Amino acid sequence: MDAYSAGVGAFPLLLAAEGERVRIVAVGGGRGMDRKLSDLGLAVGSEVMIVRRDSDGPMVVARDNLRLALGAGIAHRVLVARIHEDRR
Repeated sequence: MDAYSAGVGAFPLLLAAEGERVRIVAVGGGRGMDRKLSDLGLAVGSEVMIVRRDSDGPMVVARDNLRLALGAGIAHRVLVARIHEDRR
């Protein structure tokens, strides 16, 4: 799975900035990875916020009241798109 097949503007979760809100648009790594993340509450279409991001370790993401630590390998396979807040 690459950014072009997931949609324009998609990038690996690993590159999201701390405090940024993103939507999961695709999961690479096969059905097993997709199912594992889905079982954890991180299915395609889910919106998450980056709580903590270390340059050389796991990152913590939040979805509703759930907090999950993801390793760099998994975060690299999850493609996300930025959520643009509607400013009215």
